[in-house]
Amino acid sequence: MSSRLALSIGLAVALVPLAACGGDDGPSVTIYSGRTESLIGPILADFEEQTGIDVEVKYGQSADLALLVDEEMAAGKRNVDVFLSQSPGAMGYLDDGGRLGVLPADIVDLVPPSVRDVDGRWVGFSGRQRVLVYNTDVLDDADLPMSVFDLVDPAWQGRIGIAPANGSFQDFVSAMRVMEGDERTEAWLAGLAANDPVAYENNNAIVEAVARGEVEVGLTNHYYNYRRLVEIPSSPTANHQFAAGDPGSVLVVTGAGVLTGAEADPDALALVRFLLGQDAQRYFADETFEYPLAIGSTPSSAVPPADFGDVSGLDFGVIGDDLGSTRQMIVDAGLAG
Repeated sequence: MSSRLALSIGLAVALVPLAACGGDDGPSVTIYSGRTESLIGPILADFEEQTGIDVEVKYGQSADLALLVDEEMAAGKRNVDVFLSQSPGAMGYLDDGGRLGVLPADIVDLVPPSVRDVDGRWVGFSGRQRVLVYNTDVLDDADLPMSVFDLVDPAWQGRIGIAPANGSFQDFVSAMRVMEGDERTEAWLAGLAANDPVAYENNNAIVEAVARGEVEVGLTNHYYNYRRLVEIPSSPTANHQFAAGDPGSVLVVTGAGVLTGAEADPDALALVRFLLGQDAQRYFADETFEYPLAIGSTPSSAVPPADFGDVSGLDFGVIGDDLGSTRQMIVDAGLAG
């Protein structure tokens, strides 16, 4: 398999302590999850209840967890059975290092080829799209650009919210590097910085700022605004999709893989199957408003269709560098310290 986006070895590991969800006896599975507890925790609890398999979870950033797995396994230890990654970059890092086992065909075949590893070492179970959330009291969808590159126009001065230190923004910039090259990506980052965007900690903060009218638009993942509208139906916010194929509308897959040495563990495999089963796929569609990826699953009726057919062609390895260089590129543009 081709190389994927490598991860900076200099990343600090800041993790939530391992939370044991069951006892020491009977079947169990240990998970390192780059998905936050609020998004994945409920379905892991359902898995435990329905199967009787105890679950232990360590939550953290996907990149940091991937580094931890690599360090542990290099030391001859395997402390985890299943790795859940927020984005394919961290999963690709473990794949390149030989840390992932081959999944059985009955699991791999549950998803289309476009959202799984070509060698069967990981599968996507949910996905999200980058969008531009906007304040509907100020703007109409027709007022918004069809390309993310148009946000460098001086007309957008001081009107844009971003989360430059957030992993999803960095995934998006890495995808832009793959799709458009470093030179154009650097130029876009510099142009964006020249427009004095307002920096926020995360995607939720961006959506809230747009709703308050603090900024008019924000670059975020699609599902954050849908979740807000469930809680606050009157929120003056809506998502704008950039044109298909534009880096601003990139589709990012959340993946699951089993660590080398655990590929024959029935409890680990049961968890991955569960994530691709009907109950979990409906949860991702209807509760978190992500795109379910198992064959035959459909998104929430509130979410517009999105084609994940291009994901398999997004080879993060072609940039020939690591996630650290993407982060440095963002810093060099003056978008993050």
